[in-house]
Amino acid sequence: MLTSPGTTGFWVPVALSSDLPAGTVVPARIPAGPIALWRSQSGRPSASADRCPHRGMSLSHGFVRGEALSCIYHGWSYGPAGNCLRIPAHPGLTPPEAIRTVTYPVTEAEGVLWVAAGEPAAAPPTLAGRVPLRSLTVFGDIAAIEAAAGAKASAEGLMEAGGITVLLSSVRDGETLVHVLVDANAGPADRIAAARAAEGLRRKAEDFQKKGAER
Repeated sequence: MLTSPGTTGFWVPVALSSDLPAGTVVPARIPAGPIALWRSQSGRPSASADRCPHRGMSLSHGFVRGEALSCIYHGWSYGPAGNCLRIPAHPGLTPPEAIRTVTYPVTEAEGVLWVAAGEPAAAPPTLAGRVPLRSLTVFGDIAAIEAAAGAKASAEGLMEAGGITVLLSSVRDGETLVHVLVDANAGPADRIAAARAAEGLRRKAEDFQKKGAER
């Protein structure tokens, strides 16, 4: 059962693996709200609510050091399980267990990072021989993208659109993250054509969204 368009069970495709190198953090969003998506130096992906418990600073503005995510404001550090590991102003203190960030399950499959907004009902869908090419943000909802493509997205958020395959994830009202997929054996010309088709779909969908707002 879907919790929102573009999810499988509770899984949301928030980013491509290639967009999150080791030792980096990026902002992302799931139906529960904004998250800090980060990858430790060893390569483990994690997802934390995008708010430091100390002063509320966005953790996606922070930095990754080793296997921890640190807030850029006062340097409080958190592990993948959300527990506070270090408070620089009190180096001899073992942080209380009560100081934690909210965390979400993350899985990585076929070049896509999925975050669960609740208890996953099943594994994320397989991409059936397709691989991610790029992601782009469309300032339009999934209905506008479906109207532009003349097609309907599956329960998993997958849709065939004008010769390309896309994986859709609703970011918020009027904004959708689109992951463009191509055949694993696609050559350079096919990849360029898919990228151009995706840009065309974005322009058309945003036009549909704009016209709908003007009614």
